[in-house]
Amino acid sequence: MKYPSILFSVICGLSLISCQSSLKSSEANSKDTFSWKSANIYFLLTDRFHTAESDTTRVGADKETAILRGFEGGNIKGVTQKIKEGYFQKLGVDAIWTTPLVRQIDDATDEGTGVTYGYHGYWTKDWTSIEPSFGTYDELKEFVETAHEAGIKVVMDAVLNHTGPVTDIDPTFTESWVRETPPCDFKDYQGTVECTLVANLPDIKTESTQEVELPQTLLDFWESENRLEQEIAELDTFFNKTGLKRTPRNYIIKWLTDYVRELGIDGFRVDTTKHVDEESWAVLKQEAERAFEEYHQNNNSIPSAPFYMVGEVYFYGINGGPEYNFGDKKVNYFDYGFDALINFDFKTDATNDYEFVFHKYDSLLNQAHNNISILSYISSHDDSQPFDIERKEPMKSANMLLLAPGGVQMYYGDETARPLVVEGAVGDANLRSNMNWSSIENPETKQILTHWQKLGQFRKSHPAIGLGSHKMLQTEPYFFSRTYESDAVIVGLDLIQDQEIDIQIPTQWSSIEKWYDAYSNRWFTAQNGIIHLKTNQSTVLLSPEFP
Repeated sequence: MKYPSILFSVICGLSLISCQSSLKSSEANSKDTFSWKSANIYFLLTDRFHTAESDTTRVGADKETAILRGFEGGNIKGVTQKIKEGYFQKLGVDAIWTTPLVRQIDDATDEGTGVTYGYHGYWTKDWTSIEPSFGTYDELKEFVETAHEAGIKVVMDAVLNHTGPVTDIDPTFTESWVRETPPCDFKDYQGTVECTLVANLPDIKTESTQEVELPQTLLDFWESENRLEQEIAELDTFFNKTGLKRTPRNYIIKWLTDYVRELGIDGFRVDTTKHVDEESWAVLKQEAERAFEEYHQNNNSIPSAPFYMVGEVYFYGINGGPEYNFGDKKVNYFDYGFDALINFDFKTDATNDYEFVFHKYDSLLNQAHNNISILSYISSHDDSQPFDIERKEPMKSANMLLLAPGGVQMYYGDETARPLVVEGAVGDANLRSNMNWSSIENPETKQILTHWQKLGQFRKSHPAIGLGSHKMLQTEPYFFSRTYESDAVIVGLDLIQDQEIDIQIPTQWSSIEKWYDAYSNRWFTAQNGIIHLKTNQSTVLLSPEFP
């Protein structure tokens, strides 16, 4: 690549001052705790998030497109700017996942939804260079470094299943690399994996064991940018070092893991996981981990967490356990390098009450399937049936998602009620509107954002939210507790303002007298194992610690 707890075992048998001192120490420990299993990952479309002045722009993408199907101007530098402004930190974000940033096909296509460019990043032309509309390699490097300096990890979207569509100026790869028929019928394993996902989306033959030459279209492109010799030399070094065969998938694995090796990318979100043979994913994870280790060795640094790989197995849900059923074959992707899978069940589960969801996910993740990890969401870039599509319940959305056990994925604009229905837009373009920055100063939107921020920061400070044991304390109004190692919390939701409430503290915490509410920034005192509450807020986020 060219470019440069249960709380402590016996609670406070000493004086209250000693108790508070110990709890303060406990809070410091919990804030340093990070686990991918409970991470709050912010997912954004680079082209739609934020625009900042950049060194390059896309040349030639001048066709008139359908609504929200062209480049809108968002770029890598815009994401970096928002990190510097503290936007993600205020939301308690642990990691940022961006749509693919690699070079996209040059022309637009019209496959029935209107003229469309590769603004979304999933139509790869070249894995070794950055899409000019999004920015430069140096700007990507700055983004990763800025994120890391802010304590935020970076998850890169990895596409191994297909190239971009074929156009008059974007030729297809050779037959040794891709198939253009048959279309997937999804009836069985082969009809899902060895096929083209949609029309005019050439499918990489990832299952092939045949060594192949590089496509001429790539060689010509590299030569036009005066880096052909360097790319060939790097490939020779990679294959000599790894001993891998020069198959289509292994070329792409080399190119994807270069970003880990050179920049310290912390994880992959793997696109179209079930449409690629599972052995390919095992090799990708193996090489990504090697690249991750090499990066940290070269930079004399120690990673705070292992390399992460989460898969998009469309329609997978934790309700079915660790395996995905193709009909004639079941695959457990956790056996092939995946640390987590995106959980498509959550958006439907969220239509139920809080206790249904929290109890269910506590039972599944901490008991029935405690060896697996998920990433739950309420909306995304390609789910036409998100929770609360009309954005009528933004507070409930925050409560459900940010207080859910397991890992969670915020989609850009969840926190600002960004519209998911756009007049004139067709299909998934509705889900991909520009970030509604201009709305944030509106009192209603500001209140929504503040609510998401408070819950996000509380989640980040308290591993008990994502990892802990859940217990309902009462139904009306709804209160629950969570405990994990030395971290403990009590949460109340949808409270009536200024209503007096008495909360019975779980027995093991009954000697704790001081509870801090992170939502209202107030202290409450417990007497005889009961917290007497009266607040003008709809939410309380209690913990026995200093703020």
